[in-house]
Amino acid sequence: MVPGAAGWCCLVLWLPACVAAHGFRIHDYLYFQVLSPGDIRYIFTATPAKDFGGIFHTRYEQIHLVPAEPPEACGELSNGFFIQDQIALVERGGCSFLSKTRVVQEHGGRAVIISDNAVDNDSFYVEMIQDSTQRTADIPALFLLGRDGYMIRRSLEQHGLPWAIISIPVNVTSIPTFELLQPPWTFW
Repeated sequence: MVPGAAGWCCLVLWLPACVAAHGFRIHDYLYFQVLSPGDIRYIFTATPAKDFGGIFHTRYEQIHLVPAEPPEACGELSNGFFIQDQIALVERGGCSFLSKTRVVQEHGGRAVIISDNAVDNDSFYVEMIQDSTQRTADIPALFLLGRDGYMIRRSLEQHGLPWAIISIPVNVTSIPTFELLQPPWTFW
C-alpha cells in the first residue's frame, strides 16, 4: 500500500491481496510480458484466482508459456512433458478452474493462465473461485481475457511455435508510461 493525499490508496501490482481504506475489495492484477514472438510483445494483465492456488514467490525472467493440449486441460495432457517446470496456457470451459489448475500442477507446471473461451472478451475479468470438491491447488492460477489468449495462441500458430517466452510477474511501476506496451486490441 502506498500513502496518498486522501489516505491509503491501493497500488495494484502482483501483490496477493489489496483492500482500499473503506474496506471495498479491488481487483488484484498481475502483469506478464510476452518476450517472443515479437508481434505480441506486450504486457498483459491477468487476475489471480480468488480462493485457491498459490502466489508467485519468484520472478521468472524467461519462462515458456505452453498452450495445453487439449486446450481445456480437463484431463491428461498430450503435451504435459512440455508443461513441466513451465507455465500452461489453458482455455476456460469443460471443467472447473480448480480442476484445470490441478491438471497443470500434476503435470509439473509452475503456474496456469486460464484464458476466457469468449475470444471477443477484451474487458471483462471472471472471478475464479474454488469448486465444491474441497480440493486444493498450490500453483498460481490466473485469468486472462479471451481476446488476449486468442491473440497469443494465434501468433504461436502463425509462427509455428510450440510456446511463447514470457516474463512473469512484471512490476509495471518500474516501466516508464511511454514504454508500457499493452495489447492494442484491449481498451481501458
